[in-house]
Amino acid sequence: MVSCRPILIVPLLASAAWLLVYGLDVVAFGGAHLGPFSSRFAHDVVLAVTAGVCLARGVLVRRERAAWLLIGAGVAAWVSGELYYTLVLWDDPSPPIPSPADAGFLLFPPLVFTGMFVLLRGRAAMRPALLVDGIAAACAVSALSAAIVFEAVLEHADGDPLAVATSLAYPASDLILLAVGVGALAATGWHLDRTWALLAAGILVFWLADSMYLVRTAEGVYEAGGWFDLGWWTGLLLVAVAAWHRPPAERRLPADGSLRLIIAPLIAGAVALELLVYASLDELNPLAIALAAASAVFVMIRMVLTFRQNVAMLQATRDEALTDALTGLGNRRALTQALDTAVASGVPYQLALFDLDGFKHYNDTFGHPAGDVLLSRLGASLAAFVGDRGGAFRMGGDEFCVLLESADANLVEGAARTLSVEGEGYWIGCSYGAIALPEEAADADAALRLADQRMYASKHAGRMSAARQARDVLLAVLGPRDRAPAEWAEARARA
Repeated sequence: MVSCRPILIVPLLASAAWLLVYGLDVVAFGGAHLGPFSSRFAHDVVLAVTAGVCLARGVLVRRERAAWLLIGAGVAAWVSGELYYTLVLWDDPSPPIPSPADAGFLLFPPLVFTGMFVLLRGRAAMRPALLVDGIAAACAVSALSAAIVFEAVLEHADGDPLAVATSLAYPASDLILLAVGVGALAATGWHLDRTWALLAAGILVFWLADSMYLVRTAEGVYEAGGWFDLGWWTGLLLVAVAAWHRPPAERRLPADGSLRLIIAPLIAGAVALELLVYASLDELNPLAIALAAASAVFVMIRMVLTFRQNVAMLQATRDEALTDALTGLGNRRALTQALDTAVASGVPYQLALFDLDGFKHYNDTFGHPAGDVLLSRLGASLAAFVGDRGGAFRMGGDEFCVLLESADANLVEGAARTLSVEGEGYWIGCSYGAIALPEEAADADAALRLADQRMYASKHAGRMSAARQARDVLLAVLGPRDRAPAEWAEARARA
């Protein structure tokens, strides 16, 4: 792409310079004669450049080739129609409708908006809410175009059915083109790169020029070579410049918290409401009314999607607030809520707190990542054991808890076994304390305090037992050595 740009910059700059000079001449000097530069065929050269640049983009660059070939074909079709109009119909006060020029002009919108849709699919990762925004915005601008441009053409359309159909095809195709352009921008969350900005600007300028032409033609006051003819030519030049801008490296996702996301549904709703109110007070064509109503419906759909998103985020926030991130078990806050419910119910429950023994040694030996993995595995085992008989929780660090809907003490012992594991170079066990609810505690704080006391009493007793066992083992080892000299002396005396 880079090697082709210098070659194309010269004709694009020359075209832009001619458009600037022509515009100044028409607006400031009333269309003074500038020799070949003011020839009626000069603009055809500029238009041929825009078509060639767009088609070159599709032919020479593989990325997004299909999109730019479609857009280039649309521009080439419009240029062909304009060339026929310049050669044959320029001085005709009442050109025939339809004509070969109409065929080229009317091919432009479907080819271009198809190319824009293909381009959008490759560049934007659309979400359902943004897609609804795009449809709502498209319907709103289409309704506005139908109320202004289509209405004017409809009022003045007469003649044979084919001529009427051709006349009405222009505003209909224009409003579709505008709808696709605005809808595409809304569907990206108004997150524009340079290509989309230039392309959208070109389509908008082209639509404005085409709309003015249709209204003036319907009113019988159009003259070829007017100042707003620049809109067509400038719009196509902007499309050609957009073709050779580098595409972004990756799909772009608009931020969920961006205020730009609310622009499309707000404007679409306002336009739809205004048109529907106007239709209730004055006459408006059915197409504009239908499009305005469709826009309002999609705005309501957007409200429903937004409400569902907010509910889902609120639920996710609540879940995160009640869930231990490492093990997926309930945290202390979740346990407190469950305890309040259990105490208030009056149904027998058991609360047991567990503190792992040997976990610090495991962490020091194998590292904290391995310790996290072990905690996650033990938490899963505890949750699987408890099942639907209650709830399992992690209090933090190496402390776990269960709240069981049963007074069976064997369940607590079974839960303790799931928190015991042994391997090469390590052993993990647990100390625990259990209480019965609601007999031994009247509220959550008292229940946790009593269970915590019993757990640490168990842990202290376990440590004393372990120390006593170590002392007995040491005495057993050292005892024979202490007695050996006496036994040796006795044996020597006997000898």
